[in-house]
Amino acid sequence: MSPATGARPPVVLLHGVGLDASMWGPVRALLVADGFEVLTPDLPGHGSNPPVAAGTTLADLAAAVAGQVPAGAVVVGFSLGALVAQHLARFRPDLVGALVSLNSVCRRTPEERAAVLGRLAASEADFAAGAEASLRRWFEGTAVPAAVVARTREVLLANDRESFLACYRVFATADAEIGPELPRIDRPALAVTGELDGGSTPEMTHRLAGAIPGCEAVVVPGARHMLPVTDPEPFVSILTTFVRKRSHVAASAN
Repeated sequence: MSPATGARPPVVLLHGVGLDASMWGPVRALLVADGFEVLTPDLPGHGSNPPVAAGTTLADLAAAVAGQVPAGAVVVGFSLGALVAQHLARFRPDLVGALVSLNSVCRRTPEERAAVLGRLAASEADFAAGAEASLRRWFEGTAVPAAVVARTREVLLANDRESFLACYRVFATADAEIGPELPRIDRPALAVTGELDGGSTPEMTHRLAGAIPGCEAVVVPGARHMLPVTDPEPFVSILTTFVRKRSHVAASAN
């Protein structure tokens, strides 16, 4: 059953590769304080879930998450989670009331694909060094406390190596799989990224907004890839404005 018209829908937050539900702490706290029901499931192979096998696909990840998404939810996906959210919006529209793609890739160019496959190869060669490179990309030059960086490092290094690589390969390649399906998504949609996100670039966010009918694009000034951790307040403001606007439009139509 979908939420009643005008009621606040539940919000489901899907994390990125190698991370877990703890990355949503600041965003979740702000949303709960604003009266939202918030769910933060761990993706397969992450957090408390068992490792996934080599050859895991985007469809596998989405199918495993679907049972934790209440009908009519606003599904917010970050990075890999955004690809999972897009898959759910396309193939399980009964569950998705609205789609929010946060720091998402979209239809990578050959150069963009080569770059991410290079990062995958680096992690295959030296998992710990790959984790440190990620932390530098995400947090250098930001005001995030050292304790947050340390906690994120712990989460990354706690991953089962082979499971992480299987999920990272999905992140590195599955935009080509979901890309042709994006024009068939018929849910209200929002794409958000940071101005300084070098992997999920503003260009990609505009590319995504152009592919999904009616999708809005927002670029947060000065923000990098870990936008929900480094800039939770601006993101929550963008998200809640989108949700309230969607609820107002739905109420006006009834």
